[in-house]
Amino acid sequence: MPIKTSFPWKDAMLTAFAPIIWGSTYIVTSELLPADRPFTAALIRVLPAGFLLLLFTRHMPAKKDWWRLLILGALNIGIFQALLFIAAYRLPGGLAAVLGAIQPLLVMLIAWLIDGRSPLLSTLCSAMAGICGMAILLLSPRTVFDPIGIVAALLGAACMACGVWLTSRWKLDLPLLAMTGWQLVIGGLMLMPMMYFFDAPLPLLKPLQYFAYIYLSMAGALLAYALWFRGVVRLPTVAVASLGLLSPLTAVVLGWWLLSQSISGTALWGLIIVLISVFAVQWTSSRAI
Repeated sequence: MPIKTSFPWKDAMLTAFAPIIWGSTYIVTSELLPADRPFTAALIRVLPAGFLLLLFTRHMPAKKDWWRLLILGALNIGIFQALLFIAAYRLPGGLAAVLGAIQPLLVMLIAWLIDGRSPLLSTLCSAMAGICGMAILLLSPRTVFDPIGIVAALLGAACMACGVWLTSRWKLDLPLLAMTGWQLVIGGLMLMPMMYFFDAPLPLLKPLQYFAYIYLSMAGALLAYALWFRGVVRLPTVAVASLGLLSPLTAVVLGWWLLSQSISGTALWGLIIVLISVFAVQWTSSRAI
């Protein structure tokens, strides 16, 4: 007889597509987008997708939910996307993503400090193993450590951790696509003044650059965030956060596949550790529900 578990593995697999798509952000940004325009990239990524979702859903939030939406839109979208693209422009390869891999531990820390929920030792060890695996996979003596990029990546991980925890805690009375659309629009509007004051105007774009922006918006925002927030609502918070480790993993695999970046024997061990860690966190979370 197979062992039965109440953990929704199908939901976990669907949610995993979001960080996998986000992992492609780094190679698209570094190889295709115009240089040094992080806020422009973040705005183009989220605002069109948000307006499309609102036109499709046509669902207004309740008055009591507006202040929560503003906070979630800032943490999950506005601030996070700005920091994400700053890190993506300034740090090589998937280094920005590996710094963001501390997100599962931050979610556990928030839940422990505020909710009083002590994480299972097995879950904690699995998450730490994943971070160690990412460090083995990406860090080398040739890695360039840009201080601004490092700070941006770490702050971005903290924002996303808070956003995941609050989204799971508040459970807004909104359909999934409407909740996603409102957060994307709120976050995009927050990015507009940053783009205006800090980014240079876009040059004449090439066809491939148009495609890159469309991909970042339709796949990286509309599809990925809808899947992500669906997972946040349905899965244990730590289980969702741990899936974020698939983002740097995807960045490394794409660099190896498309840019001929080598993966040494040591790095392969790191890759295996990350995959085992993600599965282990899902499994230990299933035992806690």
